[in-house]
Amino acid sequence: MANRRQTRNQIRGPHSALTDFLASNNISAAQIHQDHQRRLQEAERQAAVEEEGDVTVGHDEHHHVGELPEERKKRKRKEAVALANIKQSKEFARRKARRTGESDDDDEAIAREMMHERSRPLPGQLENCEACGKRFTVTSYSKTGSQGALLCAKCSKVLADDEKKLKAKKRGARSGRRQNQSNLLDGLIQQGALSLAEMCTKRVADNINDIEEFGDLPSQLLHRLSQILCKRRVLTPRTLNLFLRPGIDSIDIYDAAKLETDDFEKIFTLMPNLSCVNIRFAGQMKDKVIESMLGRNLKIKRLQLDAANLVSDTYWRRLFQNLGVQLESLKLSNLDFSLDDESVEVLCRCCTNLQRLKLKQCWKAGNHSLRAISNLSSLEHLSLSFVQEVHTEILLETISRVSPKLQTLSLEGFSNANDRLLEVVHDNCLTLKKLRFSHNAACSDAGFVRLFTDWENPPLEIVDLSSMRDLDNTNPESPTDAIGLASQGLVALMNHSGSRVQKLNISSCRHVSHSAFEEVFSHEKTYPHLKELDVSFHTVIDDYIVGRIFRCCPKIRKLVAFACFNLRDVQIPIGVALIGSLKAQDPMIVRSAY
Repeated sequence: MANRRQTRNQIRGPHSALTDFLASNNISAAQIHQDHQRRLQEAERQAAVEEEGDVTVGHDEHHHVGELPEERKKRKRKEAVALANIKQSKEFARRKARRTGESDDDDEAIAREMMHERSRPLPGQLENCEACGKRFTVTSYSKTGSQGALLCAKCSKVLADDEKKLKAKKRGARSGRRQNQSNLLDGLIQQGALSLAEMCTKRVADNINDIEEFGDLPSQLLHRLSQILCKRRVLTPRTLNLFLRPGIDSIDIYDAAKLETDDFEKIFTLMPNLSCVNIRFAGQMKDKVIESMLGRNLKIKRLQLDAANLVSDTYWRRLFQNLGVQLESLKLSNLDFSLDDESVEVLCRCCTNLQRLKLKQCWKAGNHSLRAISNLSSLEHLSLSFVQEVHTEILLETISRVSPKLQTLSLEGFSNANDRLLEVVHDNCLTLKKLRFSHNAACSDAGFVRLFTDWENPPLEIVDLSSMRDLDNTNPESPTDAIGLASQGLVALMNHSGSRVQKLNISSCRHVSHSAFEEVFSHEKTYPHLKELDVSFHTVIDDYIVGRIFRCCPKIRKLVAFACFNLRDVQIPIGVALIGSLKAQDPMIVRSAY
């Protein structure tokens, strides 16, 4: 009864699942607590012994004071076994792989480093800080000092800050590789330091959000700032206000994508003396902007608008009627919703003094527009790129009628034009300085030979005959009579214009042979004014041909060679940008001269 009463008087609370699990596996919480206290006491005793100097740490190994020879041998055997086991571990292999290229002597150092890490006090134990001697509790974030011991939280933070400063000093000045590659694509090779004006301009662009006004900066620096900001796509309504100065007669905005309709109206309101307007990516320019511009009777002589698709045909006609004879240059591009044939007819009827006309990617313009352009007898520069197919006869008639004064002729994408167009150019264009005729698969190599043979036109300065080749994928070798610019056409071109040509683009004219390039860039040939050359997608181009190009063109500054896979180890003169080769990311400046 006594035992039963004693049992009944014991009060027990509910058992948790964890308590039942520990009891079923003979795990005692008290025993865990005792083991933890024992480890802490051992750590404290070890720290006390280290403080008294019983154990000192050397550079390579631990020397135990008072250690017997037998104990030292036993300890070294244990260390050797431990190091051997560590060298067989996966962690050791990973660390060694990260240090590829180092000597085998470092294997021992890696193994000892790992053994030392394993002998570190566990988190929760007490340790003395190596730097300040303060007693602290070890955590998984505790750092190791220079002598191998641990640091407290405060000293660990100081060490981390010092390491950051050291890394910053070692990194040094940034190479600006991305900017260098961007400059290369633009054909810019910077030698030496930037000019003071360029450095100041870029510094202003870097801090554009802190600038309140530009003051009396000259127009050329304003233009350069506009180029930089538009390239970085940071021209906003706020930064636009910095360029709106009443005394300036021109404005160039190369990326107006972030501007709203009110911003365009503000341009024409605050700049009453505008005579030259160049606004591209003008997606929010609407009819009300044109109406505001016309209401101020601006004396605009040169107008270039890009992607102004929200301007209706009605307001395009009103614009041409109001500008009338004062308009000397007009460039319109990327208009897929407006500017139809009737609008172009109004343009040609009202703007009779146009000297420069550029219509590029205007989707609604067609045969009627082309016929209306033939009435512009004062044209000196004509650039056309239509989306609609036009009749060859109308194109030939237009070129023959406007050709007497033409200095620039640019025709892109007229796929139906054949050798007859080249004959019209040969017979009627006698004052050309620039010729662009690209993306055509109808003209033959023989037609180009006839064009450049006995042509009374002076040597051309800019020539673009890119993408003139046969497009039949089933016959990669092309027909017997080569389509597009081929070997003989290139030879005739360089014989006619090689003495004055400054820019030459023959990319994708894939039927030019290796022997033709050898003939054009032979030892006795020199092209003293050639600065830019594009030979992309000519698979016959190799190191030898490029070397000949550098030797025959002493003033060349930009060579574009995309998909020229035979370029391997070409040596590039100082100041020349080689773009598109397999090693285009390597340093461009190799040697001073050939």
